[in-house]
Amino acid sequence: MFLIGGPCAIENRDCVMQTAETLRRLCYDLGITLYFKSSFDKANRTSASARGVGMDEGLRILEEVKTSFDLPIVTDVHESWQCAPAAEVVDVLQIPAFLSRQTDLLQAAAATGRIVNVKKGQFMAPWDMKGAIEKIEQVQPNAAREGKVWLTERGSSFGYGRLVVDMTSLVEMRRFGCPVVFDATHSVQQPSSQAGITGGNRAMVPYLMRAALAVGVDGLFIETHPDPDKAISDAANQVRLDDMKALLQQALEIDALINR
Repeated sequence: MFLIGGPCAIENRDCVMQTAETLRRLCYDLGITLYFKSSFDKANRTSASARGVGMDEGLRILEEVKTSFDLPIVTDVHESWQCAPAAEVVDVLQIPAFLSRQTDLLQAAAATGRIVNVKKGQFMAPWDMKGAIEKIEQVQPNAAREGKVWLTERGSSFGYGRLVVDMTSLVEMRRFGCPVVFDATHSVQQPSSQAGITGGNRAMVPYLMRAALAVGVDGLFIETHPDPDKAISDAANQVRLDDMKALLQQALEIDALINR
């Protein structure tokens, strides 16, 4: 089991470095491979709220994390032109869920040779993700078999302001032969539920995480922040950094039970 973890958005250097240092130490002690994740821009916002520090400053901070802590890096890309410069720093280019059908973006990410993590759109069935893989493999043949494509489940729309997780989607997507990740924090979002701001319920993160691990996944995606209530993005569903140790210990116990 590997972990994709970090604060949702790059708010400032200190927050990112503190989170990276804590997660690296924790994952080293627990024997978990960590991919540090944070976004230089949150372009898919409900309202015109804070988006992050921007691409140039964000990549500079992520490069500092990479060199200081010897960690592989994940970040979102929203437009095709961002892929090549981001790939000079990061190891995994992440396609946001709302953009998971954007052919040019998927293929520009694949053309960099980096791993591409595609988050399943809230509006997509798990079997529809085959199309995303095929688009990537037009540029990077055999990417799925070689582990260069990851698929991430992050819940499906259920009316207005609500997501649900169909755990069978994890089984469906694993049939494609590439690593499947469960996003435990975005799955508890409550979109546009707080007067134009996305809400959530971080108390439900451990329960959905346990269920996904019991079904079987290759990785977990958990956004975490030293003080999530003050975060500029996903404040209601990020896990408190101080709570990550207990959460990951639970994850390892279930993962070991399922895979023994």
